[in-house]
Amino acid sequence: MKRRIYGLENEYGIICSSESKGRRAVSIPNVVIYLFREIIHGRMYPDVFLENGARFYQDIGCHPEYATPECDNIIDLILHDKAGERIIEHLSISAEVRMKKEGLPSKISVFKNNTDTPGNTYGCHENYLMERSVSIRQLASQLIPFFVTRQVFTGAGKVRPRSRGSYAISQRAQHIREEISIATTTARGIINTRDEPHADREKYRRLHVIVGDSNMSEYTTYLKVGTTSIVLRMIEDNFIDRRLALRDPVRAIQAISDDITCTRKVEMNDGRMLSAVELQKDYLQLARKYFEFVEPDPLSEDIMEKWEYVLTCLEEDPMRLDREVDWVIKKKLIDSYVSSRNLRWDSSKVLMLDLQYHNIRTDKGLYYLLEKDKKVKRMVVDKDIEHAMYHPPETTRAKFRSRFIKLVNEKKILCGVNWSYIQVYEPHQKLFLSTDPLEPEFEEASRMIYSI
Repeated sequence: MKRRIYGLENEYGIICSSESKGRRAVSIPNVVIYLFREIIHGRMYPDVFLENGARFYQDIGCHPEYATPECDNIIDLILHDKAGERIIEHLSISAEVRMKKEGLPSKISVFKNNTDTPGNTYGCHENYLMERSVSIRQLASQLIPFFVTRQVFTGAGKVRPRSRGSYAISQRAQHIREEISIATTTARGIINTRDEPHADREKYRRLHVIVGDSNMSEYTTYLKVGTTSIVLRMIEDNFIDRRLALRDPVRAIQAISDDITCTRKVEMNDGRMLSAVELQKDYLQLARKYFEFVEPDPLSEDIMEKWEYVLTCLEEDPMRLDREVDWVIKKKLIDSYVSSRNLRWDSSKVLMLDLQYHNIRTDKGLYYLLEKDKKVKRMVVDKDIEHAMYHPPETTRAKFRSRFIKLVNEKKILCGVNWSYIQVYEPHQKLFLSTDPLEPEFEEASRMIYSI
């Protein structure tokens, strides 16, 4: 598969409850401070690069956010996405211990989802480094139909109590307001114009995708990123020759999310009426044709095989995907619970079940209970996730950043770190720029740093 930089950013929701009768729970801003205390070492603002090359920081709204290090293959990306969950799980347990010692016994729950109980939404962002020669106009016309419809296999699922307990495929779809959003606005678009490549601007742009859900399923993440990467490759090679534009993409993304049968048809610009599955099959057919002209590779073949499998299941019976796709896994779990207890879908117990599916605690989260019972399909193994908690990808810029962070932590060197640079403040001020994220070594900086 063509070498490309991938990144995932997930914002996490937090609930804190007091374990002392009659005592008010610690406020979420203070919980976040406790969460970061183990790793920020006296910094005023919670924002730090970790020894595995990732970034962990507090985003707007008191949501801790974990951004994976730069990865150039999808399996590494899944490993580092899951490593983020394990790191935050560890920090939340440490925070509970610290709070108890300080007379604030509390229970912290952290959720990898996209909405809280009032209906506010927070993000899962995908990042793809791509060729600068591709214009935003071209990206929008060929990617928007893909993003609108891929939710049928990438959605995280959501119980909607205000709609009498109905169930939606995607958590983010109902919050999308426009086709293209400007990076400096708060509006949520299907395509976002934010372009900070953290690389050579003459060669690269960063596609910043804000339309997707956070996923618990490794299989879903694999398909989400893998299919998008194949479509991007076709766009970069000017291969997509079909007109796939939707008449009203914003209305379509919400209509598709509201239909768990995956049969609802949406209107195309040319007047045709197609379901999300049918439009995804058009993209898959193009991908198959593309690899008749471009030499296929095992990873691309596997992605297309799984892509075809899920589309066939969605067409015949979406519930067949109860081991692979998040929204189906969760719905089947809730169906069983509701049936066994004779509950309404807008019951508070059902809403709590929906939330607990996304709990990242491996001993409490419902997804992880299913995983332990081998009821979900996996793409990686636990020992590799544990390795990714402390080690970067070996083939990207994150490798050098990791070595640098380990060194400065050990020697207490005053420095600044960002995605594309490191800055040493002592004994002499020196700034090192790294504009190629695909290059794991940084010889000039290495010579200077290891002489300290």
